Amino acid sequence: MLLGSYDHTIDDKNRLTLPAKFREAFTDGVVITRGLDGCLYAYRRADWDRLVESRLAPLDPLSPETRRLERFFYSGAAEAELDKQGRVMLPASLIDHAKLSKEVVVAGVNDRLEIWDRASWRRELAEVEGSAEDVAERLANKRD
Repeated sequence: MLLGSYDHTIDDKNRLTLPAKFREAFTDGVVITRGLDGCLYAYRRADWDRLVESRLAPLDPLSPETRRLERFFYSGAAEAELDKQGRVMLPASLIDHAKLSKEVVVAGVNDRLEIWDRASWRRELAEVEGSAEDVAERLANKRD
C-alpha cells in the first residue's frame, strides 16, 4: 500500500525524483497517466494491469462514456523506468494536463501515486479536510 505525501520538485528536464519510500515499489517500472481531479496517476505495472483488467476492460466499448474514459486514460499513459537516482521522466503533455509547476506533491493513495501541483494539492487537501466526515457518512449509508 502506498501511503503518505511528500513535497518534491520537477527538474529542468521534466524529471521527478520519487520519494525514497516509494522507489522500491516501482523498480519494475511505472505507468503514468492523466488522473482525475487535476493530478497525474502513477501506477506500479501490476497495479495498472489490475486496474485495466478489473475496471476498464469490462466496460462496453460501444458506449460513448467508455470510449471517452478509455481515451482519457490510455492515450495519456506513458510507461517509464526509474533511473539510478530514482527519477522518472514526466511527459510534457502530462505536465500540461495537471498544470504542474516545479513544486509538486507526491501522495501515496493505496495502489497509486498522485502527482499534484503543490498549490493545487493544498487547495484539494483543504477541501477534503472540510468535507471528509460528510463524505464518509454518505458512503457508509450506501453500504447499508
